[in-house]
Amino acid sequence: MFVIFGATGHVGHASATALRRAGQEVRAVVRDATRAETLAAMGCEIALADLNDAGSVARAIRGARAVQWLCPVPHAHDDPAAAMRQIIDAGVTALRSAAPPRLLALSDYGAEHAHGTGITTLFHYLETQLRGVASSLILLRAAEHMQNWARVLPVALGRGVLPSLHDPLDKLFPTVAAQDVGELAAQLLLDEGPSRAMPRVVSIEGKERVSALDVARTLAELSGRTIAAHRLPRDEWSAMLRGAGLGERHAQLIADLYDAHNAGRIDVEANVSERRLGATSLRHVLGALLSRVTGTETAAR
Repeated sequence: MFVIFGATGHVGHASATALRRAGQEVRAVVRDATRAETLAAMGCEIALADLNDAGSVARAIRGARAVQWLCPVPHAHDDPAAAMRQIIDAGVTALRSAAPPRLLALSDYGAEHAHGTGITTLFHYLETQLRGVASSLILLRAAEHMQNWARVLPVALGRGVLPSLHDPLDKLFPTVAAQDVGELAAQLLLDEGPSRAMPRVVSIEGKERVSALDVARTLAELSGRTIAAHRLPRDEWSAMLRGAGLGERHAQLIADLYDAHNAGRIDVEANVSERRLGATSLRHVLGALLSRVTGTETAAR
């Protein structure tokens, strides 16, 4: 039995789909059963779990051959860092009490840094706490998800301006499609190699690094509209993030992350990670996002 946490998200759903396609039994762990219809339809066992309750998590992983674990970012919480640490602590307690033979944790580029990377420091905490909880531990670090650009699509389409926290606008940065992360995670879970004394660290990003200028140009080509990238001044970040619905502490965590990005600290850890490249292009992901926003198929051409 393969147990997938966060199975209703982009990454988890892709992992569950790949494992079912390979003929494996999958238990999809969700917080809301009403969102699990497609998972049930593909033959997944559905399990409800409260990620803040170690007992609930332990029941969800009982009898697992392998577990894919995700600590979600609690967007609505006043103190997302404290909320994430609570989820991580509960999960680690559960995993220690019922350790699966194989554990894959979804992490982020830059997770090797203990300080100064904003919300990514929580993934450093996750990786640190997980060491030693399973005989085979895989830390899958992903670059920034291409799907994150969905947050600013309405502004880009409505105003013809793509706001960017990446500075300068022509700076190339790693990014990856969420479905590629999920499919790689499934492959790694199926790869039953020998146990290792140290965690296996695997990094994934797309085949090509991109810039904010590339994103704006691709959106313009796909939508048939004029869209220009705009570097948002540093002193306007907080207001923009708060306007997008983030609380004060969450906005600060994101601002700190992009400060680290722009300083070149969010990247593959040298001489540590196995590097993998996703197959899905930025154009494909943006086309799919535009199709959902505009309700037309022409955007994905």
